[in-house]
Amino acid sequence: MAASTRVLKLGRRYKYLAAAALALLLIQGLVVWSFSGLDEDGEMNAPQKRNRSPNKIEHSKDHDSSAGRRPGRSKLKGGRAGSEVARVSKEAKPKLSTHIHVLQDSLANLTRDGDTGSVEGPHPTDNGFTPKCEIKGKDALSALARAPTRKCQQEIASLVCLHQLGQLMPKSLPRYCQITGKMTSGLHWEESDIGAPPPEKALRVVYMLVVHGRAVRQLKRLIKAIYHKDHFYYIHVDQRSNYLHSEVVQIAQQYTNIRVTPWRMITIWGGASLLTMYLRSMQDLLEMTDWPWDFFINLSATDYPTRTNRELVYFLSKYKDKNFLKSHGRDNARFIKKQGLDRLFHECDSHMWRLGERQIPEGIVLDGGSDWFALTHTFVKYVTYTQDVLVSELRRFYMYTLLPAESFFHTVLENSKDCNTLVDNNLRVTNWNRKLGCRCQYKHIVDWCGCSPNDFKPQDIARLQQLSRPTFFARKFESSVNQEVLDILDAHLFGEPEPGTPGLKAYWENVYHKMEGLGGLTDVTLTVYMSFTRLSLRKLQSPEQENSRSACSFSVDGFPLSVELYFYNDHFQGYLVTQEVQSGETLEFWLIPRGSLRIVDQAGAANRIQSLEVGTEWDPKERIFRKFGGLIGPMDEPVAVQKWIHGVNVTVTVVWIDPTYIIAASYDIAVDSEADFTQYKPPLSRPLRPGVWHVRLLHFWELLAEVKFLVLPLTFRNKEPLKKGDRWLHAGPSQGQYMEQNFQALSGILSLPSRTEMELEADKKSELMGKDLEKWTDDSLSGFWSVGEICIKTFSTLCPSLPVCSNTHWSSLSPDPKSDLGPVRPDGRLR
Repeated sequence: MAASTRVLKLGRRYKYLAAAALALLLIQGLVVWSFSGLDEDGEMNAPQKRNRSPNKIEHSKDHDSSAGRRPGRSKLKGGRAGSEVARVSKEAKPKLSTHIHVLQDSLANLTRDGDTGSVEGPHPTDNGFTPKCEIKGKDALSALARAPTRKCQQEIASLVCLHQLGQLMPKSLPRYCQITGKMTSGLHWEESDIGAPPPEKALRVVYMLVVHGRAVRQLKRLIKAIYHKDHFYYIHVDQRSNYLHSEVVQIAQQYTNIRVTPWRMITIWGGASLLTMYLRSMQDLLEMTDWPWDFFINLSATDYPTRTNRELVYFLSKYKDKNFLKSHGRDNARFIKKQGLDRLFHECDSHMWRLGERQIPEGIVLDGGSDWFALTHTFVKYVTYTQDVLVSELRRFYMYTLLPAESFFHTVLENSKDCNTLVDNNLRVTNWNRKLGCRCQYKHIVDWCGCSPNDFKPQDIARLQQLSRPTFFARKFESSVNQEVLDILDAHLFGEPEPGTPGLKAYWENVYHKMEGLGGLTDVTLTVYMSFTRLSLRKLQSPEQENSRSACSFSVDGFPLSVELYFYNDHFQGYLVTQEVQSGETLEFWLIPRGSLRIVDQAGAANRIQSLEVGTEWDPKERIFRKFGGLIGPMDEPVAVQKWIHGVNVTVTVVWIDPTYIIAASYDIAVDSEADFTQYKPPLSRPLRPGVWHVRLLHFWELLAEVKFLVLPLTFRNKEPLKKGDRWLHAGPSQGQYMEQNFQALSGILSLPSRTEMELEADKKSELMGKDLEKWTDDSLSGFWSVGEICIKTFSTLCPSLPVCSNTHWSSLSPDPKSDLGPVRPDGRLR
């Protein structure tokens, strides 16, 4: 009895302490959850929480939907220095070698912009905002914690309060379709339907082009391929793409049947803004009484025709009362879950916030699939102008829906009196590769895991020629990834080009234009472009040029006029910098990257390595670095990528070495026998030390490959020249190491020299300012880039030996007939 009394006293004494500890754990759990991910309820989650290999990942079979899966809890296991600890390699390592071991199966998570289970929106903020009701539900609480502006917080809170009161979403809707169940209308067609004689009254199409980015030449190529004087072209350019908008406006000024929306929106992936843009554009088109169109077809700049305009018109004339939309399939319940239609979303601050669960309205059939379609004038008019409850309430429902354009038009049509006009085919083929395309790459703008189709390449040409269903367009195509496949399509559609046609293998894509001002540049790109100009002018004045170009001495004060990426035969060839000099001439410089990869011949399993690259903005879907040329600054987060041929399983060691011989990182990668690529971004402390870095790939500590890359010393910070207070930017990491774990004990095995002299030299360089800093930057870049060619926009007696840019094969001013838009031909086409 005495013992029991003592136990009770101890329990009373510590009950408050236990309660406080429990409360602290709950608070910590909520904070961690807000940052790292959003748990999901229900059985759908169980199979999605497994860590999958990028080569064996399971994906949805709904090939025409962009939604992927719900993000689940992160599966990363905490290891030293924040990296994942997988199995320890069985291969012998010296005891002094303390590694981070990384399984190739785990690389899919490690190399994304965050883990599968994380929500990568803006960081949590505290604006002192108090909601008008008690916000319930972890989704809504997380969104409120992460929303960066007070306005967005207020919108979220107001919506959640209305939703909790049951006043936001319709509970039931009328169905006007006289057919019971889900529509599954296909199309019985024959190839002869496309080659039918022309209709007496020509059917006219309005193409709605929804574009963003900078690939204006690819857009011109698309317009040239689909243009006919009898059709109409309405173009919306994303509000953030000012350079592209200025180019599109110039295009529209040349043709009366091309117009640009007088308004612009920011349309994000998965956002409600995309549906708003379509509905507003449809209203514009219905009010254009001088454009008598019959069909509405939406396209992006990454689409391309697979048949001619004439074939499309013949086909649509036979089925002129049909609406063409691709559905997801038969399993509606699965589609609703996968698409997140049973979740409430809201778009603000260019982010799609998930706010909680909701009920699907009763009485209707929910449908969806692809957001690319061909709609009749009659149906567009109905969706735009009708006042019936079905459409007005579905508009309200889809205002708070993820990927609304993938479902709104399907659902309206399937429940309307014209449901029998639905054809389950959107007349296009999409290059879905879920293994590569579903990498949760949009989590920084939407609280969901989404998918994106892959680019077509020449090996996919058979899919473009399929005859199982009528298709007239395909997506996606990117000329910066592969242009050859477009050349093949053009030859099929328009015939082989004339022999000697210039520019067929070349492609140029703008990355900067003066109209954007400094806002279009980062400190890294500003530093690089200015250095490229100085290196090019120095070449004009170099001793070997004195005889031929003795008068070619130029100076500049301003920033470049434009910068282009240059590709030839689907290979990146460098940057083209256009610069106006003080004498008034305009010059263009071609800067070519130098290779720095060294592969050592090895026998057996180690002979699988094909390449080793370091860069930023790695795209795991297309397997390229989106920041071409490997431009890396002290505050960047570089990724090391290895390319392999198939063979036996092998484990390799990757070592990162900074310019002062600090071993920044060392880790193992287990490479599966069928792996094509492996990649990992070590969590290095920043700033990175400027100078030449080395990444070595080793097998049993024998060198397989080594690549050098440059961390650029910056001449600008916040778009202003570097000041004395900015010395830290070039001083390397604090404490002299880049990770919590110290790898310096590997110096002997790696045969690295003493660090003393290099560290002293690096410390001196970190103090450089002005011209001395520019010289350091120029000397550093010249080790990785060479000045290829220089041309002048118009002939000048100041430098008569310089070629005129339009007469070269490489300049952005050289002929590019595949993208140049000329006058309308007698047959109404541009080509």
